[in-house]
Amino acid sequence: MKVLVTGGTGVIGRELVARLRERGVAVRVLSRRGGPGPGDGSSHGGLPGDGSVQGDLNTGAGLAAAVAGVDVIAHCASATNYRRPEQDVEQVRNLLAALGGARPHLLYISIVGVDRVRFGYYRAKLATEKLIASSGLPWTTLRTTQFHDFVLMFLLLLTKPPVVPLPRGFRAQPVDVAEVADRMATLALGEPAGRVPDLGGPRVESMDELTRWFLRLRGQRKLVLPVPVPGRIAADFRAGGHLLGPDGVTGGRDFAEYVRDRMGPDGTIEMPYQLKGRLQG
Repeated sequence: MKVLVTGGTGVIGRELVARLRERGVAVRVLSRRGGPGPGDGSSHGGLPGDGSVQGDLNTGAGLAAAVAGVDVIAHCASATNYRRPEQDVEQVRNLLAALGGARPHLLYISIVGVDRVRFGYYRAKLATEKLIASSGLPWTTLRTTQFHDFVLMFLLLLTKPPVVPLPRGFRAQPVDVAEVADRMATLALGEPAGRVPDLGGPRVESMDELTRWFLRLRGQRKLVLPVPVPGRIAADFRAGGHLLGPDGVTGGRDFAEYVRDRMGPDGTIEMPYQLKGRLQG
């Protein structure tokens, strides 16, 4: 089996690539630049077809060669410009156009609440889900809540000023990216399943309590100032539209365990790799 992973150098993509290779799967990692890197098959036993391939989801350049001969496409790439959320849909259209008559299993990772939260980025994810479902390809979509990495980044940035402005009434249900990657790897190697049960963290966390716990953990004494956030998007988040419903599946590792595992003996916290070199303290 050959699997193409888009977004293979991102938070979930890196973890998924590693788990697929652990299971003896040849993985192509789509990169705009190509060449060796996280997708370099030289350190993974030289599996046939394993390595990095060049292609641009935004323009479609190189995608036909990248998708040639693959059995599964795990689409983990995501638009990073919140001002242009429609980029997610455009990228999938380019990916589908590159397939020609091929019909690989298309596995997509989405976000819990894209059909309940009126946020442009979420709406684009929902439109992407619908595009994949109507593509005629065999497909699987997994929605997850926010990764631990994302919540940690949010807290690191939020607690940097002397006064911590906290959106009032917000909650989170962070999930461990390793558990998401395990689920994605199983889905990639299985039969297309359509929309599968949502996956989220084991605890729904009050952001107020979580922020205060985070400050205590780091030995920081700062004023936490709950701030009301107006608007329908904030109302949807306060209502819990981004949290697991009754049919969701929960992971086992909670956010506190994740953070403690990243703490050094001196109390410093290892930052998510996206923030390294950009944020201190």
